Amino acid sequence: MTSKELLYVEDALGHEQYFQTKCNEITNSIQDSELRNTVQTMTGKHQQIFQNFLNLL
Repeated sequence: MTSKELLYVEDALGHEQYFQTKCNEITNSIQDSELRNTVQTMTGKHQQIFQNFLNLL
């Protein structure tokens, strides 16, 4: 992997970590259970994407 490709992966990891953090924050403030479940599902997807990027390394 080139150094430029590594920078792209590191950037993507940072974005996915940010999305996970924001989804968790939002989940804690949502009253509607259906919407909360949807955001929790999104959190799981971002965790999976993060793991996929991490596996590239």
